[in-house]
Amino acid sequence: MALRRDVMDAPFATPPDPVHQGKPAPQRKAALAMIAYVTLGADDLHAAERFYTALLLPLGYRMERYQGDLSFLPPHDPDAPHGVPDLYIKRPFNGAVASCGNGTMIALDVPTRADVRRLHHAACAAGGSDEGQPGTRADYNADFYVAYLRDPQGNKIALFSNAPD
Repeated sequence: MALRRDVMDAPFATPPDPVHQGKPAPQRKAALAMIAYVTLGADDLHAAERFYTALLLPLGYRMERYQGDLSFLPPHDPDAPHGVPDLYIKRPFNGAVASCGNGTMIALDVPTRADVRRLHHAACAAGGSDEGQPGTRADYNADFYVAYLRDPQGNKIALFSNAPD
């Protein structure tokens, strides 16, 4: 995905405030804030480990355990314009049962359509459930090839590629 330099470099005005006595604040460039990590709750970390290692290790992630929880760290690419977020799978901090967000989904951009098919199959075989077989969708452009699944806890995952077959 290309970063929109025209948007990132465009100055934006802040509203007048008492410090500037009714005058607009000086122009400044928008800061680019990147998502650093995503955390998903899981009650069964063994099932989550089986699922996410089948899904993420083939994409170059590595898994680490930290205080009994799972950390999936993406491969480091020093030439990438921004980092890829880490994924943490943890028991909920408050001790309650983990739950999924309605309308929440994590999407993984994978290199090829064959990878979408292969990873969808591997993740389902590792305890995930199918939410939409690999293919194009009428609601999206013809290059958007996607599959949907749920992890053992019920979190929704999309695997997609914009590469032609």
